Amino acid sequence: MTAEETNLTPAKFEERRRGVRMNSRVPVAVAWDSEGATESAQAHTRVVGPYGCLLVFPRNLPLDQRIRITNLANQQTLPAVVVWKGKERPEGWELGIELVNPPMDFWGLDLLG
Repeated sequence: MTAEETNLTPAKFEERRRGVRMNSRVPVAVAWDSEGATESAQAHTRVVGPYGCLLVFPRNLPLDQRIRITNLANQQTLPAVVVWKGKERPEGWELGIELVNPPMDFWGLDLLG
C-alpha cells in the first residue's frame, strides 16, 4: 500500500458511511474471483449498517476487490466491494465492505434508526 492510499483510505471510508451502524456478529460467506478461479471463505461481521459492514476476514483482500457476500442467517447474497482495510488481528483482517444496491433488510436487523 502506498503512502497516498494509507492517507486517503480512512477518509474515503468515513465519507461513505451512511445510515445507522450496529455492533452485530453476523456469519457470512464471501466469494471472489482470483486469477480465473472463484475462491471463498467464511467470516463474520463486527459492525453492520444498511449499506455495508466491518468484516473480520481470514484473508487479506485488496481495496476495490469485488466480492459476493452471503448472509448465512437468511441466505441472501449481494455483490459488494472492499472499500477499507484495517489491521490484521489474531482472528483475521478488518475489512470495510460496501454493499451494492442493498435491500434494507439484508442483515435481518432494523437499521433505519
